[in-house]
This record gives sequence, structure tokens and C-alpha cells, in this order.
Amino acid sequence: MLAKTSTYSIVGLTARPVFVEVDIRSGLPAFSIVGLSDAAVRESRERVRAAMLNDGFDFPQRRITVNVGPAEGTLTAGPSLDLPIALALLAASGQVDLPPDKTISSIGELSLDGAIHPIRGVLAIAQAAVDRSDDLLIVPQANLREAQLASNRVRPIKRLADVVDALNDPTPAPDEPELPAAGVQQGPDLQDLRGHELAIRALTIAAAGGHSILFEGPPGCGKTMLARRLSSILPPMTHAEALDVTKIQSVAGSLRIDGLAKQRPFRAPHHSISASGLTGGGPSPMPGEISLANHGVIFLDELAEFSTRTLESLTQPLEDGQVAVTRGNRTVLYPSRAQLVAATSPCPCGSTNQCRCSAQEIERYKRRLTGPLINRFDMHVLIERPTPAEVEAGPLTNSAQARELVTQARNLQTERFKETDYTTNASLEGSATRMLLKPPEDVREPLNDAYKANRLTLRGYDRTLRIARTIADLDARSEINVDDIAEALAFHAPTREMAPIA
Repeated sequence: MLAKTSTYSIVGLTARPVFVEVDIRSGLPAFSIVGLSDAAVRESRERVRAAMLNDGFDFPQRRITVNVGPAEGTLTAGPSLDLPIALALLAASGQVDLPPDKTISSIGELSLDGAIHPIRGVLAIAQAAVDRSDDLLIVPQANLREAQLASNRVRPIKRLADVVDALNDPTPAPDEPELPAAGVQQGPDLQDLRGHELAIRALTIAAAGGHSILFEGPPGCGKTMLARRLSSILPPMTHAEALDVTKIQSVAGSLRIDGLAKQRPFRAPHHSISASGLTGGGPSPMPGEISLANHGVIFLDELAEFSTRTLESLTQPLEDGQVAVTRGNRTVLYPSRAQLVAATSPCPCGSTNQCRCSAQEIERYKRRLTGPLINRFDMHVLIERPTPAEVEAGPLTNSAQARELVTQARNLQTERFKETDYTTNASLEGSATRMLLKPPEDVREPLNDAYKANRLTLRGYDRTLRIARTIADLDARSEINVDDIAEALAFHAPTREMAPIA
């Protein structure tokens, strides 16, 4: 007897169709799984056998062959194929009937007692089921809300025995109440800061244009406080951005929310993190910190303490907006459009008054920040400790006020780039920058002077122009003026001799 059912396998952030065939024949009892599958799928034999017996089904004492395909192009991973294998086995042994006129897919991990455990990546699977026009998708009960974000043809089950009712009456579960849209970012507020007028201005510009920013100063001056408040002044996520964030969290197994993500992610990995932890990897490729921060902020505190190899692994993902992770015979792509903010000290001890570092130690410390990554920072800002008068004066602004300006600037950019694939000023490529943001000749004069004096490379020229455009957007002006260029150049100046301007 032969039975066939369908399911999905997660490759990167994409769910690809997979079929499961089961053939039962006379012969010595055996249970083999063939096809392009990994060890976790092959271990399904024992989970499926125990779950069927413990949940009241008969397990055929015959020769059982399970084929997982297609045999090329898709590597099925993890125990999420337990349920479709069990379903096909039940159908092949005549214990359940699969509707011949309906496409029913299933996904889920089996416990030995027959319970269905939640799995990763259900949102991507539900989207793929909609694209393929499946009549019904059977998912674990715990994954129902996530699946219904993409499909209204979902049926949850808690145990393997529930699959009988799902097949006899393939009616989707009723839709859950509509979820609230992404809201204002919660967390630390700019009103907690004292002083730092220039740094707050730089942070607002960075948020408005999506620019990366590096803060430098001694310990305790407020670098981390500033960086952790960047997400509080970013505009609320769009529905598409919230869907992307939720999908990444689902695939990574870190989804701990009820419905769509409502807050932009903020990731602050420790400096001991490996390159694969930052960009993605592992035996079964998983998204790294840069992808988990997609549409949000990734903060690298004590930048010079990260290994050079780890920092250099970020340069390509930041440039391309995606990271390619290759393991074995497959490559998966993860998005990496996160806003980079970092903080560093002027020397290993960080002291400005009684520095105990030798010249060699300081030079070695500076050299750790040279290389391609430092040239990916759009803005360099030197942070000083606030004076007693600034501390007593109270806050200069709050996140709500700054966010209003940022949202206004982002709306102007959305309108400007609506016919293109760009979203923010920082996302513009070099040629597009010079074509779309070209200011008058008299305005470009200080920029050209800096370029002729070798203070800027061509990449730095374009970057300064993009920052100037963001400054104009914050003032709701249609044209860039000389003051915008001058302010952008000031933020582009190196805070110390760590690397040439680029």
C-alpha cells in the first residue's frame, strides 16, 4: 500500500514544498527512510513508532519504506517532518483516509506519547502554503496564532489522535481577533540623558537617514546610554517590516510574542561572540545577530574588544543588506538590513586624566579598529562627559519629540524613493547618490574641496552627501544647502587617528 502527503522544509527564510511517500509491503519488519534528509529526520522512525502506539494506533509489523523528496535541491532538517511521516504511514496502513480532492499539508514534531510539539518557521511555512493554494495546513496547537498571520486555512492539533478529526472534517480554525499593529518603541528615553547636545543631534540624523554611527569617549561618558536610545526614536515598523522581523524570529526559534512583532529589534552581542554567531552559521545554518536585528538596531559596545575576524565578517552583510551562509552543498540567504551603532574608548584603560597605557598599547588598540569595517560607519562622534551645569539643567529633549522629526524625514524619503528599491538615504548606492541627491555647484564646493584635499575618498564623498540630504529632510527642505554639507563633513571627521576618512 502506498500513500503520499505533503509538507514543507525551511531553507533560510523560505519554506520549500516537500513530499513524503510511504510504502508498506510484506516482508520482515523494517522501517527505513530514504531521500535527501538529515539525521534528525531519520531519527523520526523511533518517535513515529512510539507516538503511534502510545496514542492508540497500530504500527504495521511489515516492511515500511519512507521516501522524503524531492531528492535534489532541498535538504530537510529537524524533527518537524514527524507529523507528515506519521500521517502518510497511517494512510498507507488504512487507519486514516486522505481526501483525494484536497491538498492537505502538515508539519509538527511528535513526542513519544503522541503530543505535538511546536516548531520553528511556521510563519514562512504558512506563507508558502498560501502561495501553493493548499486547502488546509495542519500545525501544532502552539503555532496556531503564528500560522494565522499568513493563512486562514489552518487547523491546529494537540495530539496525533486529533489528526483523524482534522481529516474527517477539514474545516480551518476560526480566525483569531485582529492583532494590533506595530506600535511606538518602548524602552529607554532620550529624556534620561543630560547634556550631549551634539551627540543627540547626531543620533537623530542617524535615525532619520538610517546611517551607521560610532561613538567614542571615555567610560561613563554616556556612549552606551546614547546607543541604547536609538531604537526609541525610530518610526514604528510597517506591516511588511513586522512580518519580516517575525519570520526571522520564528526561523531562529526565538519567537516569544503573541502575533506580529510590535517593536524593532535591538541586539547587543557581547564582544566574545564568534563570526558565525554574528553573521549566521552552524551545522544547520541559522540567522546570526545581524539578521536578528533586521529592521532594527545592532549595537557593538567596546568595539575594539571584538576580534578582527569577527568585525570584518560584518562588512559584506552591511554593504549588501543580506548575508549568505554556506554549509556543505547548500547556501541560504538571510537579510541583514540593520542599523549599526557602536561605541569605543580612546585607549585600553579608557582613562582621559590618568592614562596608564603605553604608546605601543594605544597604537595596538587603535590598529584593531582599522580595516574595512571602520569605513562602514557614516558618522563618527566624540563624546565628552557632561558638565555639572548640564547635569543640573535637566534633559534637552525626549524620544517622542525626536521620533516625530525622524518620522517626518523618513516619510520624505519614502516619497522620494517610491519608484526605486531604496528605502532610506543611507541605502543609496554611489551612482544613485550622485544622480538623485546632486546639489547645486556652489553647495558642492566645500565637499569638492575636501575631496581634492584627500580628506574624502569617493565613498566618503557619497556618504557625506547622503548625510547632508538627511539633515535637509529633518528640516523638511527640498534642497541641500552649504550648512548641511558643512555639518555632514563635521560628523565625518575622524574622532582620532584610527583610520583614514572614507
